[in-house]
Amino acid sequence: MGIFSILEEECMFPKASDTTFKNKLHDQHLGKTAAFQKPKPAKGKAEAHFSLVHYAGTVDYNIVGWLDKNKDPLNESVVQLYQKSSNKLLAMLYASFSSAEGLMENFLVIHQLRCNGVLEGIRICRKGFPSRILYGDFKQRYKVLNASVIPEGQFIDNKKAAEKLLGSIDVDHTQYKFGHTKVFFKAGLLGTLEEMRDEKLASLVTMTQALCRGYLMRREFVKMMARRESIYAIQYNIRSFMNVQHWPWMKLYFKIKPLLKSAESEKEMAQMKEDFAKCKDNLAKAEAKKKELEEKMVALLQEKNDLQLQITSESESLTDAEERCEGLIKAKIQLEAKLKETNERLEDEEEINAELTAKKRKLEDECSELKKDIDDLELTLAKVEKEKHATENKVKNLTEEISSQDESIAKLTKEKKALQEAHQQTLDDLQAEEDKVNSLTKAKSKLEQQVDDLEGSLEQEKKLRMDLERAKRKFEGDLKLAQESIMDLENDKQQSEEKLKKKDFETCQLLSKMEDEQSLGAQLQKKIKELQELEEISERLEEAGGATAAQVEMNKKREAEFQKLRRDLEESTLQHEATAAALRKKQADSVAELGEQIDNLQRVKQKLEKEKSEYKMEIDDLSSSMEAVAKSKAKNALAHALQSARHDCDLLREQYEEEQEAKVELQRGMSKANSEVAQWRTKYETDAIQRTEELEEAKKKLAQRLQEAEESIEAVNSKCASLEKTKQRLQGEVEDLMIDVERANAQAANLDKKQRNFDKVLAEWKQKFEEGQGELEGAQKEARSFSTELFKMKNSYEEALDQLETLKRENKNLQQEISDLTEQIAETGKTIHELEKAKKIVESEKAEIQIALEEAEGTLEHEESKILRVQLELNQVKGEIHRKISEKDEELEQIKKNSQRVIESMQTTLDSEVRSRNDALRVKKKMEGDLNEMEIQLSHANRQAAEAQKQLRNVQGQLKDAQLHLDDAIRGQEDMKEQVAMVERRNNLMMAEIEELRAALEQTERGRKVAEQELGDASERVGLLHSQNTSLINTKKKLESDVVQIQSEMDDIIQEARNAEEKAKKAITDASMMAEELKKEQDTSAHLERMKKNLEATVKDLQHRLDEAESLAMKGGKKQLQKLETRVHELEAELENEQKRGADSVKGVRKYERRVKELTYQAEEDKKNISRLQDLVDKLQLKVKAYKRQAEEAEEQANTHLSKFRKVQHELEEAEERADIAESQVNKMRAKTRDSGKASSNTDL
Repeated sequence: MGIFSILEEECMFPKASDTTFKNKLHDQHLGKTAAFQKPKPAKGKAEAHFSLVHYAGTVDYNIVGWLDKNKDPLNESVVQLYQKSSNKLLAMLYASFSSAEGLMENFLVIHQLRCNGVLEGIRICRKGFPSRILYGDFKQRYKVLNASVIPEGQFIDNKKAAEKLLGSIDVDHTQYKFGHTKVFFKAGLLGTLEEMRDEKLASLVTMTQALCRGYLMRREFVKMMARRESIYAIQYNIRSFMNVQHWPWMKLYFKIKPLLKSAESEKEMAQMKEDFAKCKDNLAKAEAKKKELEEKMVALLQEKNDLQLQITSESESLTDAEERCEGLIKAKIQLEAKLKETNERLEDEEEINAELTAKKRKLEDECSELKKDIDDLELTLAKVEKEKHATENKVKNLTEEISSQDESIAKLTKEKKALQEAHQQTLDDLQAEEDKVNSLTKAKSKLEQQVDDLEGSLEQEKKLRMDLERAKRKFEGDLKLAQESIMDLENDKQQSEEKLKKKDFETCQLLSKMEDEQSLGAQLQKKIKELQELEEISERLEEAGGATAAQVEMNKKREAEFQKLRRDLEESTLQHEATAAALRKKQADSVAELGEQIDNLQRVKQKLEKEKSEYKMEIDDLSSSMEAVAKSKAKNALAHALQSARHDCDLLREQYEEEQEAKVELQRGMSKANSEVAQWRTKYETDAIQRTEELEEAKKKLAQRLQEAEESIEAVNSKCASLEKTKQRLQGEVEDLMIDVERANAQAANLDKKQRNFDKVLAEWKQKFEEGQGELEGAQKEARSFSTELFKMKNSYEEALDQLETLKRENKNLQQEISDLTEQIAETGKTIHELEKAKKIVESEKAEIQIALEEAEGTLEHEESKILRVQLELNQVKGEIHRKISEKDEELEQIKKNSQRVIESMQTTLDSEVRSRNDALRVKKKMEGDLNEMEIQLSHANRQAAEAQKQLRNVQGQLKDAQLHLDDAIRGQEDMKEQVAMVERRNNLMMAEIEELRAALEQTERGRKVAEQELGDASERVGLLHSQNTSLINTKKKLESDVVQIQSEMDDIIQEARNAEEKAKKAITDASMMAEELKKEQDTSAHLERMKKNLEATVKDLQHRLDEAESLAMKGGKKQLQKLETRVHELEAELENEQKRGADSVKGVRKYERRVKELTYQAEEDKKNISRLQDLVDKLQLKVKAYKRQAEEAEEQANTHLSKFRKVQHELEEAEERADIAESQVNKMRAKTRDSGKASSNTDL
């Protein structure tokens, strides 16, 4: 139950109170829910009954009056609406814990705003990035702009994909930034990206529409062409029929056709039976081979199914292994995080332990020193007590004399103490500064060594990374080569498939030709039979002179028998054709099935290759991640070592400073103690009792301090023991974590073994696949053998046709006794005349075709020469571009090296100048401190001299006044002598101090000279830097001019590439025109072949008629026979010429087809070369941009170095001014000391 439901329940009970509500809340939620806690009592705040932990902090709640406020009944519809709603709680800023008006706790409000993400959003908006998109959404939406950047088959991180996309688009790259999960855009950039996306989508839609329309129109065009050809064929057949319809011999043919009888039908039947038997044998063989192939196909299908099952099982095991690997990686990451935390805790605990041990040592040292001080004080007390008893008698006599001179002695002692303390302080400060300088130099040397070591490790890591990148590039190149080989194999496969299709088409054409020839043979046989019947009828008419009823009956019987034989023949031919068609279908089905199997196997192969590439990618990613983890570990270890070294250095510095402070304090205490001892000796009677009491109090204080120090030592020891326990516990945890890490490594090794086993299984399956391919090749070989057998069958069929022709020739000899040839000869004359006309028309068409072919050959040769010229020009341009690029690269590398050398020299000079400046500043500070101290000492000395003069005047007055008191005067004179000795000592001390000041002045003059020399060196360096800057500016200008030249050259190259593209387009259009002309020529050649067939038919008819004419000539005359023979020979020669021309035209057509293919191939190569040139142009432009950026960076570095140098020069000038001021002050002090020395000498006189 929630808080509100418990509140509603409490409101239902009449005896419920705030305490019962609170108890219910604590019973229900305290200790059970992490967000519900017991509040801590706070001073100055209202009483809290429970507290809730929010994301921005804990909030205390007071439940007084909740029951009274919430006793009103709620509307059920409102309750249902709240229960159904899924809106999140609106976050409210909690201003302060006390509900006072106008009061705000700034830290609490800022903490809440930071947790809500408001401050981060404000920061992003202030930087000018109002819009932001997740990487995945950006990739999904804007991938259309340049899809080639993101490869399809590979897995790429969304962030990298977004970086590549934005880098490849022509957009201002300063208008966006990459975050951890989102891309941030400045105002206006998303709008431009949307416009680019809309334009791209519009272009893609228009492209798809154009492609679809083109495809549909091409299909329609093919249909129209087929209709046109069919219309031509129908028209030709109808015209030929209409021409032949009214011929008398055709009428006679139509009348005599049903009365014809077959001759030599038995021979034909026997031949047909033999053919039928051969076809049966071939059919049986084909069926047996088909069964073998089907069995092989079933075996292959079973193997394929087994392979698929094994692949699925392996993929499942792989997914399980990947999940385990991911779990192990996550566990490893968690363990590494725990290790880091424990290591950090250990380091913190060790630092605390070290601090506590240092404090313990300090306290022990202080205790020992305090004990020594107590012992010394006890000894001094004993001595003082002894001296007290010894000097009590003397003190009574000397009290009166001491009281008069106490004041002057106290003054002198105070001045002496002040001078001693100042002198001691200066000595201590000098010693401390020297120690600091030594410690800093040692720390600096250590840090420099560490930096050198780190730089060496960094260089090693860089080398390793370069080696890894080289290996990666090699692997990528091998992968590309393998992909190219796969593509070549696929192309070969496509070409073989196309060849197979072409061969199938050729076989179909041959079969159709065979069918046409069979139909022609049947027609010829029918004609032969009709002619034989006509001859028999003519013979019988001549022999019998009339037809009797018996002969008619015999004729009818023969006709019936002939019809039966014809029917049997037709049935046998139909059966033969049906069997041949069935065989063709079976062969086509088997070929299709084999093709489908090949496609399936290739798909399986492609899938396996894709999975292999994916696994390789995953392995590479894992290896790269492992390397990155190892590198990060090494870097973290180095960073921890650096931090620990710096921390140790800081601790040593602090200890050293604390020890110096303690030493100074002890020295001050010693000086104070000495001064107190002197005071006790001089003021024994007055201060002896007070001093003894103070000593006792100091003793008590020291005893208390000793007890406190012992207590603190005990606390430190207890802390050390607890820290050692925690250290042992953390070491145990670290050992456990190491065991877990070893387990994870063992699991990773097992996974590697599984991966290797899977690779072995893959290799086995590859071998099986190769074996399947070999079986496929065997099946293809068998199919080829079938095709060869078919070819043999065709040859046998052609031999049968030759036999038919021989039979026709024999039938010609039997056609000698046919009558009524005179009319037919006249008709043949007409047909010959028509043939001559047709021949002239064909010759004119042939001449036109030859002219067109010659023109096409000329244009093709011209285009070939143009393409060769373009290729030569392109090669020359490529060579020049490569040469210029190599020269520019060498120049840029030299400029880079020179600039790096200049920058290094500038850096060294700057470092030396900074060091010299720091040394000068230190010397200056020391000099200023010494000057201040000397000024203080001089002021003290002047005061002492003035006081001494006053005292001398007072003593002179006292001498004049105390001439009567000689004894007092003698004592006063002795005192004065002692004071004079003191003054002389002081004067000697002052002279020594003046000499020291002179030495310091000489040192300052030397420092000034050194500074002047350094100023001169710095000015020379400024000149060098200025000259180097001018040289850099000149080189930049040269580079800019070179860049302009390169850009102009690139523009020329682009223009040339465009011209080459236009030429290639022209060549393609010419090739398409040539293809169209070739099609036309093919159509004309087909038409010529048809005409040729018709001519052959007419020639055969003419030969029949010639034979008949010969028979007539044998009867009538030999002259007509000779004329007809000559005419036949001429026609045969013309036929042979026509056949030769047809063959030549076919050869020319094939040549032009080859030429067109070569031109298309060259055009494609030109396109590829142009695309490569465009890529080169883009790469050169990118290089030019990079060189521009490098030049700008070099300029910026030079400007920064100049600004730094100007600052250093300005500071040096200020240092010189200060040195001049210090020198003038020292001269003034010298003059003052000289004046004071003269005054003291005058007073002595």
